[in-house]
Amino acid sequence: MVFNSLQYALFLPVVFVLYWQLGRRAQNLLLLFASWLFYGLWDWRFLGLMWLTTVVDYLVGRYLADCEDDRKRKRAFGLSIGLNLVVLGFFKYFNFFIGSMVDLLDTVGLQANEPTLQILLPVGISFYTFHGISYTFDVYRRDIEAARSPLDFAVFVAFFPQLVAGPIGRAHIQLPQFENERPRLRTDQVQSGLALILMGLFKKVVIADSIAPYVNEAFADPTNQSWITLVAATWGFALQIYGDFAGYSDVARGSSRLFSIELPVNFEQPYLSRNPTVFWRTWHISLSNWLRDYLYIPLGGNRGGSSTTYRNLMLTMLIGGLWHGAAWTFVVWGGLHGLYLCVHRWFQERTDTVGLHNRPRRFTRADIVPAVICFQFVCFAWIFFRAENFTQAFDVIRGIFTLQGGAVTAGFVPLLAVVALISLAIDLAQRNRETHTPMLALRPVLQGLLYGGFVVAIILFSGGEAVPFIYFQF
Repeated sequence: MVFNSLQYALFLPVVFVLYWQLGRRAQNLLLLFASWLFYGLWDWRFLGLMWLTTVVDYLVGRYLADCEDDRKRKRAFGLSIGLNLVVLGFFKYFNFFIGSMVDLLDTVGLQANEPTLQILLPVGISFYTFHGISYTFDVYRRDIEAARSPLDFAVFVAFFPQLVAGPIGRAHIQLPQFENERPRLRTDQVQSGLALILMGLFKKVVIADSIAPYVNEAFADPTNQSWITLVAATWGFALQIYGDFAGYSDVARGSSRLFSIELPVNFEQPYLSRNPTVFWRTWHISLSNWLRDYLYIPLGGNRGGSSTTYRNLMLTMLIGGLWHGAAWTFVVWGGLHGLYLCVHRWFQERTDTVGLHNRPRRFTRADIVPAVICFQFVCFAWIFFRAENFTQAFDVIRGIFTLQGGAVTAGFVPLLAVVALISLAIDLAQRNRETHTPMLALRPVLQGLLYGGFVVAIILFSGGEAVPFIYFQF
């Protein structure tokens, strides 16, 4: 089941109506079974993995809360973290590491056959395992109280709006929302939730999916594309993945709000960022915060001098790249962003501006040039993220920098320009608005016209087919 499908359009209202007829415990039971149904419609066999990690993480959390012996707590902590990493590593990276080993042996003249075992990647495994890891970390460090109810914890892990592609939940924010009585449903809450869903679907269907065919065509055969087409495809993919993932996050947050559960903001206009640090504080914010709190800071953060800081930045981004996908191209993508962050920090250290200009703020005219430059570096890294292999990535780069000749794909550049302007308009409208639903400030008549326009555009651009979200593969 996907957010942009007829199934979900029927599923969500049914769950919503039933939910508000029940008390808190029954609400959680309904959400839990609805979440398992939501996930099981992809492949019910992988529900067992989620159940296993949920049970272990819950029991370990209770043990950590009650145990005072540091050695025993460390062993229990290691059990939970180890299980999550083993599950994630086996299902996500087995094929990748085996294939890499075979390729390595081939380069030194040794022939090896890949095992016939092909591991399928369970949808959303990267996200729900990160939920469990962060929860165990926080309980172990006694930053939060362990969940007392297995039901409350299970629904926290499996909550369907965020289950497949986030935002990555943090226990100290979300667990209390499942443990406590829900506030009464308000009209403005329903309005903002539905508006977020509608805006998210618009970003996905109208912005992301309209560009995707042109981007796919350019990357499929880059040697026969003009440099203009390849540049447009690179910029186009930047808009595509933003519309796709930010759209998913909007639908997730809007759906969750209908149940009086607030999910964290996952995007804050990242392409208006004036430097790489701001970009990573506004792009996939829940992952950035997770990597900072559970990887970068435990590695030492910036506490050990410049060289240690650079090392920690690079390691964090390399691992972050590998988290996105089991391919060396994702590692390079993460490495490029690690390099961007290191160079930016190096420059700030030599100009005594470390910490300055690194927070998201209101976009001004002075930010235009830095934002355009930052966007180009981000787009260059996106080439490796989008490419299926290094050959394809370097063909795109070579075509761009050699000003490769060829025909410009008809209609692509004008479409890209229109989509870019629409995306920019939405970003500027949503900036500095807590609900990310600026249309609610309009008069009812204008709201109705805008909603109607969104609905018509979504129907026209959907073509009656639900295109999967990009982050489902991670």
